[in-house]
Order: sequence, then C-alpha cells, then structure tokens
Amino acid sequence: MSDFHQSGVITTFHRLGATYNLEAAEQKLMEYTSQRPLALILPCLASEMERPALKNIVAHLKKVPYVAQIVIGLDHADRSQFHQAQRYFGRLPQEVRILWRDGPRLHRLAELMRANDISVGGPGKGSNMWLATGAVLADDKCKIIALHDCDIATYNRELLARLVFPLANPSMDYVFCKGFYARVADRLYGRVTRLLVTPLIRAFQKILGRDIDLLNFLDSFRYPLSGEFSMTTDLARINRIPADWGLEMGVLCEVFRNITIRRICQVDLADTYEHKHQSISADDTARGLTKMSLEIAKSLFRNLATEGVVLSDAHFKTLTVRYLRAAQDAVKQYEDDAAHNALPFDRHDELRAVAAFTKAIRLAAEEYLRDPLGIPLISNWNRVTSAIPDFYAQLKEAVNLDNKGG
Repeated sequence: MSDFHQSGVITTFHRLGATYNLEAAEQKLMEYTSQRPLALILPCLASEMERPALKNIVAHLKKVPYVAQIVIGLDHADRSQFHQAQRYFGRLPQEVRILWRDGPRLHRLAELMRANDISVGGPGKGSNMWLATGAVLADDKCKIIALHDCDIATYNRELLARLVFPLANPSMDYVFCKGFYARVADRLYGRVTRLLVTPLIRAFQKILGRDIDLLNFLDSFRYPLSGEFSMTTDLARINRIPADWGLEMGVLCEVFRNITIRRICQVDLADTYEHKHQSISADDTARGLTKMSLEIAKSLFRNLATEGVVLSDAHFKTLTVRYLRAAQDAVKQYEDDAAHNALPFDRHDELRAVAAFTKAIRLAAEEYLRDPLGIPLISNWNRVTSAIPDFYAQLKEAVNLDNKGG
C-alpha cells in the first residue's frame, strides 16, 4: 500500500487499502463508458506475438467488459505476420482494428501526407501511436483513448482499470492521466528516470530557479517515462508528439501547453511492473539507453526553449557539472534505499550509467546548439484534416480493406 501524500502540481491517485475491488470498478466503468466509449491502443512489434508477455495481456483483455475498441499498431510485419496478427488478436471479444503499418495502403497514405508537407515521423512507437490515434478519430466512436505497451510481463486487468477510471468517471473532469509504478523486482530498475530525468530536471531548477512552470510540472510526475496513459479524443486531436525516444517527455510537454494543470492527473497502476530491459550501450549513441537518453535530453532542451528559456553554451557546461553531482548523489540515495530493503545494488554499474547519461547530455547540448529546431514533431490531427479534408475517410477505408483482406 502506497502513501497518500499529494506532492507537486498535479493530482496523484494512489493505491490505498489492502485490496482493490476490481469487479466493482469494472462495473462502474461499464456504466461510465456506455456514455463515453473507450478505445485501447496497443503499439505492437510483430516479434512480440512470440513472447509470453503479449499472450498474458491478450488473456486478460478477453475479460475486460468496458473497452469498445482495440486498435493494434503493428510494426515490422510482412504480409504473413499481418495475417498472423489477425488470428492472434481475433480471439478478443472487442472490436479489433489492426493497422498494418508496413502495408502498401498505409504507405501510400504516408506519402500523401508527406506530399502535403505533413510531418509523419519515421518508424517507431511515436508514429505508431499517432497513426493508431488517427484510426480511432476516423471511426469517431470513442471519447477516451488509453495506451499501454505490449511487453508488460506483470500485466493484469487492474492496471487498465486504474489507468482509465479518472477519465471515464464524469464527475472527475480529467482529460489526461499518466500511469506510474515502482520499477522494483529483484533489484531497482528504471535507471533512465532515476539517474537521468529527475537529476537533469532538478539540475535545471538549481540553475534556472524554481519559477519555471514546465520544470515544476515535469518534476511532479512519479514516473515521467512510463508508456501508459489515457486522454480524451479532443486532446488527441491537438497534441503533437515526437517521433523518437523523446516521445513520453514530448507528450507531457504538449499536455502542459494544451490543457490546464487541474485537469491532469497521475495514477499508481501496480505494485510490481516488469518489462523487457535495454542495455546501456555506452559506446553506441544509436541504440539502447544511451540513444534514449540523448533524445530525451534534446526533447527537454527544445521544450524549455519554447517556454522562452535561453540556453547557451555556458548554461550547458554548468548544467553538465550540476547534473553529474545530482546524479551521483542519487546513486548514494538509491544504494541506501536498496540496502534498507535487502535488495542487491551494483554501485559500479549505476555510476557507469551516470557516465553514459552525462555523455548523452553533452552530445544533446551540442546537437541543440547546432540545430535548435531538430527533427519536427509529428503534425497534429487537426493539421492533417485541414490539409487533406477527407483523410479520415481514406484512412478508415485503408484499414478496413486491410482487415478484410481486400
């Protein structure tokens, strides 16, 4: 059972009490979603159909009574894998739509958007999520969209119920909900949040002062890099998102700009949360946690600039030194916390991660100073339909033909 302390500038929903009455919560959700239907988006690599995590997720989703529509954003799939996905997800009782992102129809639509100067991003979770959101908007059946990853080894129905309840309940009046959880199993995980994001934000606060609203907002999230969130379709139409590993950071920054803080919340989803882990790859900035940290840092720098914060070479030199000290202090704190809970802790490995993240911050600063704009954000859906008024109809037809085998 977690604490009930409200910290930061957004509302936090905790795990209170010894048990959670899932059946009562789902009964309420059936009542709420009868008026505000819910769509669930699952960004999915074809390879994940071979893993036990997704099998468990599908088994749990079979028993969820309140989801009206499930949209699968299928990546890295040839034709045979697309047909495999149809059989795999066809067991679900909900209405299922599969977006064959590597198929010729969706490729043609991507080219149409590029021809109209619409930024669609490249391969990856950001563009996957964005196109799946477009499919939900094109159908115009649902008012709430939830998203979670397909590699959650500890998934259960309670996670989804907690994630969507604050938006489904009409008396709560939230339009965006971010999930969080303790990344603890046999040891402490979540290094990018623990040792990069939080120390970096607090280093900025030390340098720039505590009156930067965006930094205070981001620092309020218990796990800003979680892949689970829910939002209303109205917000989904206007949000722009990055196409790279800066996705989660970019989504939060867009939410900060687009809606008032009192309509944003975060929710504790699970006692334990386990998914696949990535290596540091300290010597390769094109993969692993080093690539992720580089793109997260660039996303933060550019979003601060949009808030009017001036970042110079001198700022970045000071930031790097301040970050390093904050991250080293965090390692000591987590080492003591692990010892207090009789968990193993590899201090050397943690400090290697800090060194890799420090390098990534320096590289991100260099790239930012060389090109402050960087890769453009994916266009929001209002921009798409303004440029191509019948695009929703074209997208809906393409997805329908793919799913019918036409």
